[in-house]
Order: sequence, then C-alpha cells, then structure tokens
Amino acid sequence: MGRAAVAQDLSIDPDAEPVVADTPPAVGRAMKVARALQARAGDEFAKPGNLVEVKFVKGQSLSLTSSRLLALMILTAGGDAWEAVPHKMRKADIRRGHKGNERISEMLEELHRTLFAVDDLSWRGRKATKRFSLIQSSREEADDEDGESGWIEWEFTPDARRLIRESETYAVLNRQAVLGFRSTYGLRLYELGALRIHRRHTTWRGDMVALRAVFGIAPELYKDFAQLRRKVLERAKAEIDQLAHFTVEWREIRRGRTVAEIEFTFLPKDAPEQIVTVDENLRHSAGRTPRRDGNVETITIAPKRLPQAAQPIGASPEEGFPTGSLRYGDHAAQFADIARSHGGGWDIDLIAAAYREQMGARLDLLRGAKLRQSWLGFCEAFYARRGRA
Repeated sequence: MGRAAVAQDLSIDPDAEPVVADTPPAVGRAMKVARALQARAGDEFAKPGNLVEVKFVKGQSLSLTSSRLLALMILTAGGDAWEAVPHKMRKADIRRGHKGNERISEMLEELHRTLFAVDDLSWRGRKATKRFSLIQSSREEADDEDGESGWIEWEFTPDARRLIRESETYAVLNRQAVLGFRSTYGLRLYELGALRIHRRHTTWRGDMVALRAVFGIAPELYKDFAQLRRKVLERAKAEIDQLAHFTVEWREIRRGRTVAEIEFTFLPKDAPEQIVTVDENLRHSAGRTPRRDGNVETITIAPKRLPQAAQPIGASPEEGFPTGSLRYGDHAAQFADIARSHGGGWDIDLIAAAYREQMGARLDLLRGAKLRQSWLGFCEAFYARRGRA
C-alpha cells in the first residue's frame, strides 16, 4: 500500500506539515508555593527569588509607595503571575485610607519607567547586562465617582514573566509587614532576608557597588559610609527587627580604613519574639517609631470575662496548638504543613514537643494568626540552630 493510500485510510493529508504538540513551559517552585499560599487566603504570599534579586539600573530605584504596589501586584497575581494574562486589583486595596486616587497614577507610571537589570549572555555567549521593565501595560479606571469601586489592570512584561516562571527560590512575605515599612531600604532588605532565611547559609555579601545596586541608592547619595550606615543600614535594621519574622545583623569588611564589603546575616526570631511581631503588625503605624524606641507608656486593662453560663451557645474559641501528634486530624494538618516546609526535615512531632516545652503556659493563650506565626518562627529557628536533618 502506498503512502497516499495509507494517508487516505487514516484521513490524513499526506502533504500537510507535521503537527507538534505545544509543550507547556516548566514552572518553578516559586509559583507552586505562591499558588498554595494564595489558596490559604492569608496575609502571607511568595515573591519569586529572581525578582527579589533583580538589580536597579544605576541611578534608578522605586519609591516606597511604588515598591509596596509592586508587592501587592505579586500578591494579587499569585500563582498566575507568570502567565500572559491581565491581573486586576481594586484601588481601595492600594490606597490604605487615602481618599484620593491620584497617587495610584503616579505609582503606575513610576513602575513603567523604572528599569531593572540582570546578568545575562549575549548572542555570542559572552557575559552581558540585560535591562528591562516589569510592567508591560496598565489600565486605570477613570470614571471612579465614589472612590471605592475603581480597579486597575496590568500585565507583566515577557522578561518579567520568564523570571517569575523559572524561579526556584522564593521569599515568603507578610502583607501587613510590607505595608508597615516606612523606609524603602528597610523593605528591600526585608525581601532579601525573607529569601535567605530558609537557606543553610542565611547571609548576603557584596561590595559597595553591589550594595548600592541592590538598594537602588543613587551615586550622589551617602558617599560617606558613616552617612550610609546611619541613613540606610541602621534605619532598615530597626524596622526589620520590629516588623519581620527575623532579625538582621551586618558586618563591615574593611581594607585598611575603608569599608570594602558588607555581610548581612539574617536570624529567625524565636516564638515569644514572633508573638510580639504579629502584635506590632496588627497595630496602627502612627506610634510605631515611639514603640520601637521605648518612648510610649503602656496601659494595661484587664479584660472582662463573661460567666460561663452567659457565653452564647456554640461560641467556642478557635482551637489552640494540638496536644497530640501533628500527623492526625484536620486541625493539626495546618501545623504539620508548616513544620514540613520550614523545619529543615526534622520530625514534626519532635519540633512540636520542643515548641510546647519552650512556650509552657503561654501556649494556652495563643490562637489564630498569632499562634501560626509563632509556630512558623519556632520551626525556622529550630532549623537554623540544628541545620537540615
């Protein structure tokens, strides 16, 4: 039987081009984690490590408000951030209490014109610097009369989507913490720390050129290192120690009398410190600096307790930390997932026993977000102290 006859029997055009099925692009771990966190609908979200480590083009940087907007865009896009689809967000979720929307236009325009840089290869296979922007297009509703129903819509550039899709590393950020920073340098260092806190070596080291590129510090600013230390490093550290689930220390590496390099070390907070951090993120930002400096008076009011008989029927408080194994029960599953993800491979019940011993009676007072954040911080600290199992 000839080729044409076979093709006729199979209803195939013998002269047609062969059809090659499109292979879906491989998606890195960052987007898988982002999708899982998005499904929980909590305050935590994942920012791909490739975006965290992208550098600003010399002389350019993002303002604090635009940096926050970019973080909210990543949070909103979630596990779909790598796809060539438009993403949408309400203006009310961006303004945070401001009555007007005029600043949103300024932030979008700043994101459009800011250039980022990554190390790449040229067409000849030589080392090269690739420059690109993160936002390809955006739309902002202009007929928002009541100030509450307006939306923005945007798409990431192909270069940004590729970085997002291929990223195997990620930084788990807290929405309340991101919105609480008052220094763009603090927010930037927070993202770098969140990216490294889960690694075996929780450090970042670079020379002054790399440091300025990471923070987006203009060449004409803080030429004297004493100024850079006071205006950038000390301020960033103060905010991170107060708002993040870890602390940061830095070491100045000198050549002669000149500071040549900086090494940041990020350390997870223990459980009691995590509780203080969660409380701070939930409080109003107006008194944050005085609280950090210890210049506020604390007034304690004893809560009123209703008699047991006066409690509404069926109104039971949220369950606390499991008393038995984390391997059984729907309630224990959420704590088991955290231990598996952040405990360095150690036995989850071993970590739980150590957590109960450290917290003691304080554990009975924790519920909800405070309890989960405290448990997350303990798992990270357990891993940091003992290394991977």
